[in-house]
Amino acid sequence: MKLRFQVSVILGSLALLSFSAVRANAFLLIGNSASNNIIKFDEGSASAIGNFTTPGSGGLNAPDDLTFGPDGNLYVSSGGDSGLNLFDPAYPTDSAVLKYSATGDFLGVAASGFGLTRPYGNAFGADGSLYVSSFRTNQILRYDGSGSFLGVFASDNNGGFGTKDGLNGPNGLLFAPDGSLYVATEGTANDAKGDLAFAFDSQVIRYTPEQVSGLAPTTTPSVFVPQPTPLAESFGFVSLLGLAIAPDQQSLFISDFAGGIRQYDFGGSLLNTLSTNYTGTSPSSNFIGSLTFGSGENSGNLYAIGFNNVKGNDNIGSVIAYEDAKGSAIKFTGTVSTDSSLKRPIGVTAVPSVEPVPEPATIYSTLLVLGGLGFAAKRRRKAIAK
Repeated sequence: MKLRFQVSVILGSLALLSFSAVRANAFLLIGNSASNNIIKFDEGSASAIGNFTTPGSGGLNAPDDLTFGPDGNLYVSSGGDSGLNLFDPAYPTDSAVLKYSATGDFLGVAASGFGLTRPYGNAFGADGSLYVSSFRTNQILRYDGSGSFLGVFASDNNGGFGTKDGLNGPNGLLFAPDGSLYVATEGTANDAKGDLAFAFDSQVIRYTPEQVSGLAPTTTPSVFVPQPTPLAESFGFVSLLGLAIAPDQQSLFISDFAGGIRQYDFGGSLLNTLSTNYTGTSPSSNFIGSLTFGSGENSGNLYAIGFNNVKGNDNIGSVIAYEDAKGSAIKFTGTVSTDSSLKRPIGVTAVPSVEPVPEPATIYSTLLVLGGLGFAAKRRRKAIAK
């Protein structure tokens, strides 16, 4: 009888604690390239809920890729200019990856210099080092996350002028579970005058685990996805940009700036295509940025960023979502949330889920209940003893 009573008390207290847990909200962070700030977006209400960083915080300029590091801080690609002539004296020298706390406080520069010019993708390797795409120099550079330069991981082996099936206009970076590094390339290179030229195919290339670990040279990556045929909804070109691994880690999703998201297995076979033409125009009047899977209860949902490029729409952005990463290749079947605070958004990442915790007041109330039950049990035992 005594054991049954104690078990009931314990189970009751656990139930009280579980019912009183604070539900962890799921959020996305979105980088506004036109207003130089990062917006917080609530996945549950599908709405923007204010600034994560104020405009220009820490020198933030044209933010692109957003990545949470192993230290829990946010790393943001910033600065430079994609189209300006490299020899122009006015070419900005602010290319960097900036670091922010989980609450949006600027913590310093995590990567800059040593040739870094218009950083796009950034990702952390298994060794803890930060890999950064240098878009205008066709390189991937490595830093230790606190600003120290570790060296050039890979390049186009042609001084930024490009190489067939090489590192031409590197954008998104992503490490796969097996240690491979996947890179979305836009197919760009510099010409002799310092202008940006679209001279090569846009494709996804792969560096093997051996190349990543330094056991093999990085001079020759393999082509994981050759340039696909432009989608009917696009303007007739392909510009692969963002990468995301499916929650089951069995496939890779790739966003196309020109329109559409393609899903491939790790053998390189196309599994599905998702239309991103949320404006419903022909061709699509929206361009597409990065993509990410959600967090918490929304971890199976695929999110992408878009913005309307039609004159008069001021590149206002939208968050588009696909439940369980499913959708049609023929027409847009996701959901769309357009918000005027999104100004030409490109980068997006999900805020890592935080485990629910009991409310302090509920813990206190539960302890009082347990105390009362314990006191009552003690008095009952004394009464029986008498």
